[in-house]
Amino acid sequence: MKKSGKRTRKSAAAKKSTAKKPASRTKKSRGGATKSSDQVSASKRIDKYIDGLSDWRGERLAEIRELIHEADPDVVEEWKWMGSPVWSHDGIFVVGNAHKEKVKLTFSQGARLTDAKKLFNAGLGGNQWRAIDLREGDNIGKAAFKALVVEAVAYNIKTKAAKK
Repeated sequence: MKKSGKRTRKSAAAKKSTAKKPASRTKKSRGGATKSSDQVSASKRIDKYIDGLSDWRGERLAEIRELIHEADPDVVEEWKWMGSPVWSHDGIFVVGNAHKEKVKLTFSQGARLTDAKKLFNAGLGGNQWRAIDLREGDNIGKAAFKALVVEAVAYNIKTKAAKK
C-alpha cells in the first residue's frame, strides 16, 4: 500500500510539546551513612536473597555475612546494582554475589590491601578491584577473612579522613 505523497511539517511549538523531557534525577548517596529505613530494607533484601539460595551458596553467603558483622559491628548493609548485597563503612568495601558455581566477594579497593594471607584469587590484574571466588567445598580462613575486612574498613576510614 502506497502512502499519499503529501508531507506535513510540524510547527516548532508542536515539536516542543511532543519532545521527550529529560528524566529527573535523584541524588544518590555515595558511601557514608544511609537512612535507617534503607538499611532495614537492604538487610531484609539480603535475608531474602540468602534464603532464596537453597544450596551451599546460601550457607556460604550467610557465613560470610556473619564474619563481616563480627569484623565490623558498624558495617552498613546496602542493596545495589539490581540485586547485589553490599557491605560498606565510610564507603563500599565488599560486594557479594552468588553465581552458578561460586560465591564471589569483590573488594572495591582490594588492589590497595596487603592481603597477607593471599585470599584474593580473582581480578588480580586490575588496578582497583580484587575478588575471592569460593566454590563448593572451598575453605576460607575465618580469621584471615575477618582481618581482610578490618583492613578494608581501615582503608576506607583513612581515605575518607584524607579527603576532608
